[in-house]
Amino acid sequence: MAVEPHSRSSHQRLAYHATTKLLSAPAATTVTVLPPKPLYSPPKTGFLSILPASWVPYAELIRLDKPTGSYYLFFPCLFSTLMAAPMATPMAFPASVVGMSLLFLGGAVIMRGAGCTINDLWDRNLDPHVARTKLRPIARRAITPFQGVAFTGAQLLTGLGILLQFPLDCFFYATPSLLLVATYPLAKRVTYYPQFVLGLTFSWGAIMGFPALGVDLLANHAALIAAGLLYASNVAWTVLYDMIYAHMDIKDDAKAGIKSIALKHDAETKKVLTGLAITQVALLAGAGVASGAGPAFFIGSCGGAMVTLGVMIKRVNLKSVKDCWWWFVNGCWLTGGVVSLGLAADYVIKYAQKDDGKAEQTA
Repeated sequence: MAVEPHSRSSHQRLAYHATTKLLSAPAATTVTVLPPKPLYSPPKTGFLSILPASWVPYAELIRLDKPTGSYYLFFPCLFSTLMAAPMATPMAFPASVVGMSLLFLGGAVIMRGAGCTINDLWDRNLDPHVARTKLRPIARRAITPFQGVAFTGAQLLTGLGILLQFPLDCFFYATPSLLLVATYPLAKRVTYYPQFVLGLTFSWGAIMGFPALGVDLLANHAALIAAGLLYASNVAWTVLYDMIYAHMDIKDDAKAGIKSIALKHDAETKKVLTGLAITQVALLAGAGVASGAGPAFFIGSCGGAMVTLGVMIKRVNLKSVKDCWWWFVNGCWLTGGVVSLGLAADYVIKYAQKDDGKAEQTA
């Protein structure tokens, strides 16, 4: 029969309690403490991997490793430059068209970067709640808001330097766009259609090519109508591709209270996209009529845009983040490319006809 502790000797009781304490204590185990997995890893490949470490957050801030946004900003500038070239008096030389296009490309890279910085400053308290944006430099505190503001100022000054290389009229046409650049990030807080505000911002270049090549929009009624319709066409295009882009964040946006057209029209997105595509091509065709474009434009630009947009809308999987991203990136080149090629072909044909006409007159 077991003996209770109180019936034992004092030594036995001490030994009993010591043994009980040891047996009741948790067994000692060897625990290997692993360092926490970092949330952010510096880029190991690509252009950013060769930059000094202190530069990387700023390169990420302006999305230097994701240049698609710069191309989307550049294409409207290219469209308007190519459409304006045959309307200039005298007709713009190819060297002028190429030179202005390169200036627009530089300006697009700089101003898109400034827009991204302003956007991230406004969204510094929202971005941490969205999976795709939580590691952006300001959101992860690699760059302070003050540093972001100072960097924005530097970018805007650089953009001003590029703008001053254009004819003076361009300065007055370009300045109002800064208000849209600064206020676009606020739109997602008050409306389900921030993509429309983005369209007004990103499409501004559709006006700029005309004064860049010396076409006076206030004096040339046809050019004014062409520029207005081209601008509206690009607004529709921007809403279209950014609606696809917004589907990548649709779940996180709903949780964070961020508004978007994708959330508002999730159930009928492809119908909305189709309507936007029809609107875009119709307005583009209207711009061509106003500018006196030829068959190369209507077949190449309008027909090409109709085909590329139709294929994209039909094939994009809006439930797949990867697929939405693929079509956002490649849709830029597919649709932007065919519109540019049609406009370029129309300009080249007209330029060649001009030279032929001169040759006939001198013969």
